[in-house]
Amino acid sequence: MDTRVAVMSIIVENNDTVESVNSLLHEFGNYIIGRMGIPYRAKKISIISIALDAPQDIISTLSGKIGKLAGISVKTAYSNIITHE
Repeated sequence: MDTRVAVMSIIVENNDTVESVNSLLHEFGNYIIGRMGIPYRAKKISIISIALDAPQDIISTLSGKIGKLAGISVKTAYSNIITHE
């Protein structure tokens, strides 16, 4: 299975969806290297950064599911290194 390292940036503008985001991240937890969450109280948003090592289709699936949630923006940056496992 080929895997890639990627960084997913998530901006949560609707706090009602935080539980759904956390549930999805838990579901894909085996692929998460690390996670950082920053509540930006002055703007009433949360910024989440996720480092992943997973097959590209898994990363795309997670990004797509998160992106469908109301009040969520998500972008993913991929490394060019592909690991054959």
